[in-house]
Amino acid sequence: MTISLLRRRAARVSRGLSAALCAALALLPIPAANAQQREGAIEVRVREFLQREVAGLPGEVSIELSPLDPNSQLPACAALEPFLPAGTRAWGRFSVGVRCDSPVTWTAYLQARVAVVADYLVAARPLRAGQVLGPADLGQRRGDLTALSDNLLTDPTQATGHHTRIAVAAGSPLRGDMLRVPHAVRQGQTVRVLGVGAGFRVASEGRAMNNAAPGERVRVRLADGQVVTGTAQAGGAVELAF
Repeated sequence: MTISLLRRRAARVSRGLSAALCAALALLPIPAANAQQREGAIEVRVREFLQREVAGLPGEVSIELSPLDPNSQLPACAALEPFLPAGTRAWGRFSVGVRCDSPVTWTAYLQARVAVVADYLVAARPLRAGQVLGPADLGQRRGDLTALSDNLLTDPTQATGHHTRIAVAAGSPLRGDMLRVPHAVRQGQTVRVLGVGAGFRVASEGRAMNNAAPGERVRVRLADGQVVTGTAQAGGAVELAF
């Protein structure tokens, strides 16, 4: 066989392999980095996250989500991870984030609203400062707790037998700071500190830096000297929200 004939056969084989390779590449899927995030998947994932966050709240809880801009064109994500920004809780109107680490890193935010419709306590008649509250002094009203003041009282046992700090007009919602409620935490007391976040719960100990009734803010110095601020719980624990 002549050298020229061998060269022609080699060229034909090369062309055949090139055509086969191109056909195979055409059948491969488009890389994930170039694909777009499936419409609605982010909202579904964030709603599931918020439903876990609000589990255990009293009354009727509803969640509203504003969808992402359909023109956002976010790359497809292998695992969406919703989160609440630091200092944010799933209560009232707030922003909730969702991040992606693979195959492309990005972070987006949605606007959300959580409403909690439940019964809360009101003054059934005018109350004077220093008055000891009994069942006849208390009434109930139903409404969205997220649209009202913080630290509202929702159970008659939270108010019955306690003294009022100030005069309260009839029909006014009753808050914990209106009453002289026994301290749950006292200054200098060693307290259990609970850190609560999305999918985790950690515990440590520290020393309270001020007195606080249940539901009030308390500063705690941890063993390493760090000072944190949390909410006093009945029984003497302090809860930090992340």
